Amino acid sequence: MSDFDAGARWRQILGPSRRGLFAIGATAAAGLVARPGRTQPVGAQPKAPAKPRGQVVVGLSQEPTVFHPLMPGIEVDQGVWWNLFSTLWFIDPDGTFVPDLAAEIPTQRNGGISADGLLWTIKLRRDAKWHDGTPFTAEDVKFTLELINNPDFRVRNRVGHSLVKDIRVEAPDRIQWRMETAYAPYLSILSLTFMVPKHLLAGVADPNLSPFNHAPVGTGPFRWGSRAAGDNVTLLANPAYHGSGPHLERAVFKYIPDLTVLYTQFRTGQVDYTGIAGISPNFADEAKGLRGRKVHVNPTASVESIAPNLESGPWADKAVREALYLGMNKQALIEALYYGLPTPTESFLPNQSWAIEKDLPKHEYNPGKANALLDAAGWKRGARGIREKGGQRLEIANSTTTGNPIREQAQQLLMQDWQAVGASMKIQNMPAAVIWGEFWQQSKFSSVMVAVNYQLGGDPDVTPRFSSKAIGAKGGRGQNNIQFQNAEVDRLLAEGATEFDQDRRKAIYGRIQRIIREELGILPIFQQALVEGTKEGLNGFRPNINTSSNCWNIRDWYWS
Repeated sequence: MSDFDAGARWRQILGPSRRGLFAIGATAAAGLVARPGRTQPVGAQPKAPAKPRGQVVVGLSQEPTVFHPLMPGIEVDQGVWWNLFSTLWFIDPDGTFVPDLAAEIPTQRNGGISADGLLWTIKLRRDAKWHDGTPFTAEDVKFTLELINNPDFRVRNRVGHSLVKDIRVEAPDRIQWRMETAYAPYLSILSLTFMVPKHLLAGVADPNLSPFNHAPVGTGPFRWGSRAAGDNVTLLANPAYHGSGPHLERAVFKYIPDLTVLYTQFRTGQVDYTGIAGISPNFADEAKGLRGRKVHVNPTASVESIAPNLESGPWADKAVREALYLGMNKQALIEALYYGLPTPTESFLPNQSWAIEKDLPKHEYNPGKANALLDAAGWKRGARGIREKGGQRLEIANSTTTGNPIREQAQQLLMQDWQAVGASMKIQNMPAAVIWGEFWQQSKFSSVMVAVNYQLGGDPDVTPRFSSKAIGAKGGRGQNNIQFQNAEVDRLLAEGATEFDQDRRKAIYGRIQRIIREELGILPIFQQALVEGTKEGLNGFRPNINTSSNCWNIRDWYWS
């Protein structure tokens, strides 16, 4: 495939909306092997009750406000969606696709995906119903996909969906469509795409305004109960649910904006589970000693890094990037500010991904080596010990969101580390609404300290992040805001997205990781970790790096 063809294909895939790339999901990669049935918690567990019993109170530091699962929402909204709605399939904590509304996972082996990757045929289960008793059918799948691609609908994202053409309902339990181009990541994108009811939404004049948005009807394990704005959302058990569970009568999502108050209510027993923001690192050790509580340190899919603008000043010099990485005391930063909870990483993928390249060079903190490298590259010490080369001083800026005290402290440590190798770092922080606007999107920064989930849905494809065709500042569609450009990576990205064999894809994405690590497209610091707490006696909780919320399986939770 030529560079021109690859660029044209990715303009098709990325579609007209950049906004969607932020909200594709916080998931790790999943394999192409299907596991029949629903997953259950690992290890010996007390038996679940025969009928739903009791309730769980989920403490959230942000308030769920978006209840249409195809519209833009944040992680707390998605935690509610997982319990009200169903996907065709989901990804379990082991990275395996598990059928939900689909009867099986379509593959090239079982004929669900044609050999050329273009024709998809989905078989659906026959026993699923909407909460109002209406049967779920292929018409609902067709309607959902068409609504996503409706230009008048304020959709969360169209990545992958925009390739779907010629949708045909062959039977109530069978649907078929054609893809404009083969696109393996679409399996993972569909694992995060919740189906919505045609019979309630098809007749709405404005697809963005509907009573459904405030009283949603799904096929999930819980149905809508009530909402007290500013306080809680309550869901009720769905007795007609097509899967296992639910085992609880109610799931209450309680809004507690102050993290200290949230932790206090967990400690005193008013909250059964601390979700999304979890427990602040400074409370983690204390929480582990609480009687009647369990603490879970769970990795997330997001990687914290210094994202350099590769076309901004000294960052354009690979020797500078290498020296600054050598001069970064990564481990001290993790230990001192994050209580040793995150995992150091060299990749943009989470360590749990099936595509992770485990043999990347390990970071070395070596200021002496960094100084020698800069000397050899012609960066000489000048006034106040700051290096210069060709009239350019080794001066950079670093930005992050204001009001994040841990990141602000990390910046102070970096400033000291880099001053020791002759680099001057200026801190240039700003509010979230400013930094993530044109400043980030149009590559107007020098460098940014940021946590990013680089994947597309649950897939390791990173075309929107590293393709030369995805640089917004150069008219591209995507989030390649660091302005990374590499012809081999472009070729590998095009190859990986159209390949359905997992072993071959793993080799492709392994090579991409090695190139980006070698070029230091980002300066990776750590894979983020989330400290969460559950009350003793609550069974079925399973952290899942492949979803955006560990509320994904409240259907399996129960009290012993």
